[in-house]
Amino acid sequence: MAERNEWAINCRDLSGRRRQLTVYASRDRVVLVPPPGEAAVLEPLEVGRLRAALRDAVVLVGQTPAQELLARYEAAARVPRHRSDDH
Repeated sequence: MAERNEWAINCRDLSGRRRQLTVYASRDRVVLVPPPGEAAVLEPLEVGRLRAALRDAVVLVGQTPAQELLARYEAAARVPRHRSDDH
């Protein structure tokens, strides 16, 4: 299954016209693209969707090999050592 790297959040511009706010995960960054030349006006539900899209994008760009190695190292550091290993 391919990872999703683009999210579209419905919104309105200042004139009340329907628009979309787009979130992209691009390598090691999250890109937020507003409607062209407009402000994005979000209702509470749309803010929740934006929050979820940003969270998912951050998780996606945070999955780098270096961070995976760090996570493995930290997991190994939590393994309890036996007293016999100290000698």
